[in-house]
Amino acid sequence: MKAIIIEKYGGIDQLKQADVPAPTPKSNQVLIENHATSINPIDWKLREGYLKDMLPFEFPIILGWDAAGIITEVGDDVSQFKKGDRVFVRPATTNQGTYAEYVVADESLLAPIPANLDFAEAASIPLTGLTAWQCLFDSGKVKEGDKVFIHAGAGGVGVMAIQLAKNAGAYVATTASSKNVDFLHSLGADKVINYEEQKFSDILENYDFVLDSLGGDIQEKSFDVLKKGGRLASIVQPPDEDKAREKGIDANFVWLEPNGEQLQKLGRLLEEGKVKPHVGHSFDFSEQGLKDAHKLSETHHAKGKIVIKIK
Repeated sequence: MKAIIIEKYGGIDQLKQADVPAPTPKSNQVLIENHATSINPIDWKLREGYLKDMLPFEFPIILGWDAAGIITEVGDDVSQFKKGDRVFVRPATTNQGTYAEYVVADESLLAPIPANLDFAEAASIPLTGLTAWQCLFDSGKVKEGDKVFIHAGAGGVGVMAIQLAKNAGAYVATTASSKNVDFLHSLGADKVINYEEQKFSDILENYDFVLDSLGGDIQEKSFDVLKKGGRLASIVQPPDEDKAREKGIDANFVWLEPNGEQLQKLGRLLEEGKVKPHVGHSFDFSEQGLKDAHKLSETHHAKGKIVIKIK
């Protein structure tokens, strides 16, 4: 099968097209003919070698952790899905990712693709949707009436987090460049701070929860907008434990855990129109297509998700 691989860490030139054997599903797995995948910052961070200690994979590595396609083979112990089912998934984190024509995934991680989504839209959801879900609800305990602040609202996680928080009944503030202010209001954000003109730390106070997707100085200043007893979840770096303790904040680093049950809940919200996918950019499934997609993701200025159309 065709796949885009890396054989060593480095820049975008390490992305190479290769012909590799199609994976074989185990008894609890399915084989998916992959119709679309998407790009996430973890892809190029791993490609550059930033995560080699955390994820010590053997080469060659197929990157990618979103898949949407059709089941072509089921293992002997699979009971909830069958050949021909349209599914989307954030598979287990291995060196055999989703920049490939075929992907295997555990049955427990699968979800049916909502009838109103195409494969590209479905592929935009799993990693960012689950990340937003686990930050908001598992770590942040966000509930109706909470004041929620989401950094980088126009990014993949931000787009999902705004919609999920609003659906839960929270008041949502977020940050954006001037070109994305109207877009984020259209997602339901109550307050959109143009970071080119204003500092969030001068405006916000007494918030219940912050989702930090930027780290560094931004994370440091985020503590100041939280009330005592508030919560902070970061997806980029572990928060300062001493500062959190000093301010009475529950602060956590969230590393996504694939979860089929949560993905199925997301699927129902998508089918009901309560949450919508936002594919901002799409590229073809080729060596150059993946290089261009990585280059865009590295700018941190992609709007919504970057999708790769395989079929």
